[in-house]
Amino acid sequence: MDFNYFLQRRQRLQRLLKKQKLPAAILVTNPTNVTYLTGFTGDSTSLLLTAESETLISDSRYTIQLGEECQGIDIAICPPKVARPQFLCDVVNRHKLSDLTVEADHLTKSRFDWIDSQCKTGLVGTVGLTAQLRAIKDKTEIQKIERAIAVCEKAFGVIRAQLTGSQTESQVAHNLEHEIRRFGGTECSFDPIVGVGPRSALPHAVVTDRQIGENPFVLIDWGARVDGYVSDLTRVLITGKISPKMQRIYQVVLKAQLAAIAKIRPGANITDVDSAARKTIGDAGFGKYFGHGLGHGIGLEVHEQPFMSQVGDGQLKSGMVVTVEPGIYLPKIGGVRLEDDVLVTRDGHRVLSSVDKSFDNAFVIIE
Repeated sequence: MDFNYFLQRRQRLQRLLKKQKLPAAILVTNPTNVTYLTGFTGDSTSLLLTAESETLISDSRYTIQLGEECQGIDIAICPPKVARPQFLCDVVNRHKLSDLTVEADHLTKSRFDWIDSQCKTGLVGTVGLTAQLRAIKDKTEIQKIERAIAVCEKAFGVIRAQLTGSQTESQVAHNLEHEIRRFGGTECSFDPIVGVGPRSALPHAVVTDRQIGENPFVLIDWGARVDGYVSDLTRVLITGKISPKMQRIYQVVLKAQLAAIAKIRPGANITDVDSAARKTIGDAGFGKYFGHGLGHGIGLEVHEQPFMSQVGDGQLKSGMVVTVEPGIYLPKIGGVRLEDDVLVTRDGHRVLSSVDKSFDNAFVIIE
């Protein structure tokens, strides 16, 4: 492991603190941010960065793991007879800081207030600071996301080939997880969404015992985690004869997705990308049936910056990896969502996922 790789991230965070005129010392408590900044893959650990020092604050469960994964960083292990929150404040107090930046978007108000009462320093809350750094992926991160996509697509290929009418939503979801692990994934990015017929109109449907053969189409939203990084895809499979209306909806969603992807480039306003898909769906008469945002960033988490929606803030930058997932959802009838993972490149974009989404390819024969 290249420990300088993570050192450079911590240095970028300190430069960002300076740029935003925040205290040079920061207490990082969000576990995902700790992983991003140090390479530590455990939990229950905080990172204290100051202008002169770097300290990971944890407990004895992780002593060996921290030594293996985080060389070059001081490690403070909480003694058995000391409460961990108190130990954290004791470590902070040893540094005699005048002010301390904390992740206000991760701490509850009660925990913030408690730290404020126990730490002999002024607290300055910040929101999304490390997330700004995480939004721009480097070459190594992009490669990990691509591997997560490859595992995701291989698993889907097996599921599609083995699909039968007697399988339930729950069984398909479980089979997806099995195949993801078999192809090298550590786990699913999230609980797979498998919605048959009218249940496909639920954007975050929870799987049930409804059988695939009960309706001629099924929506599957799934993803894989590989080496810490995730993928996130959605496809609709057609297993029988569907109505002309549902066929039209599929084509409208596909057109909307392609229109949005075409807008992706460095400097593009997030709202403009969202509007490209939303206008296509609205012009087709289904605007009120597309209620969620267009997409989101992926990386160490399945939902991270940037968030693309009608109220999204900022512009796309080279190195961002985002989902593009417009949908139309008709209550009691069904829904269509198509989702791909897209990299913002220096001169435009590159679609990282490759599962065919043409209407003709959506058909699958089941027994």
